[in-house]
Amino acid sequence: MSLVLDARQRAMLQEMGVRVWAPLAAPEPQAAPADSTRQQPEEAPRPVTLPPAHAQAVAPDAAPIEVSPVSASAVAHSVPPERQPSPSRVTALASDMADMDWPALTEAVRHCQACAMCLGRRAPVLAAAPPNTACDWLLVGDPPDEAQERAGLPFVEEAGQLLDNMLRAVAVQRWNHEAGADQGAGSRAYLTPVLKCRPALMRAPSTAELSTCAHFLRREIALTQPKVILAMGRFAMQLLLSETPPEQARLPLGKLRGQVWRFAGVPVVVTYPPAYLLRNGQDKARAWADLCLARAVATGGNSN
Repeated sequence: MSLVLDARQRAMLQEMGVRVWAPLAAPEPQAAPADSTRQQPEEAPRPVTLPPAHAQAVAPDAAPIEVSPVSASAVAHSVPPERQPSPSRVTALASDMADMDWPALTEAVRHCQACAMCLGRRAPVLAAAPPNTACDWLLVGDPPDEAQERAGLPFVEEAGQLLDNMLRAVAVQRWNHEAGADQGAGSRAYLTPVLKCRPALMRAPSTAELSTCAHFLRREIALTQPKVILAMGRFAMQLLLSETPPEQARLPLGKLRGQVWRFAGVPVVVTYPPAYLLRNGQDKARAWADLCLARAVATGGNSN
């Protein structure tokens, strides 16, 4: 026997907190008015077809998509063959480098297509040349970022200001092509990135790309004749310590500080890049010690 409750009984049970799960009685059909017209049955709604962009919903807790790193070869395969770097260009670059002066070196950097770093390059990063003027210090930084590519100069904006202040504290100033040889007393520093091109894709340069651009760096060393080289950054350190035994060169930057290394016959001191020091002020004291060591090397007080 089924229990049939009217609306009043259901209301009383609801007030008492009693839930009734029996289905409601079907309402009695009401007779249509005599003068009303017969209504046609309504058409069932048709299903809506969503476009593909909306048909697939992403779960809120879906795992993030991992993007695989893009290799230099993958970049090269996406470029027409006539624009792809050629190994023969690397050989030609090395052979032509020995006799280049500053104007020739600048032109070679501007038109270089010896490695995949040139793909997507807007402008190379190379400081103005100090003509016929040697610099006591050579500062080598990591590959340029967007700000450096836009300016065409290494170590710019806030990181560059911090570096200039650090150099002035040890009586060294960045070479200023506008001031020329009359920029004041003290030692001069020539600044350059380890790679002259900003990577078009967010990837680390390969060892082959660092070695290719090292031809330019060796010529810059020959033209500036520095007494000390300051390696500022992971990739600068990787190249400038390439003549060091691998078991030592693979050590972290913090383990390579406080010593004097050599590249192309020139003493090398490893230190933190200024962009890193802006985020990690506690290491500024260590960077100051590195500058004092470089100054001692440049003045002949410590060359190991």
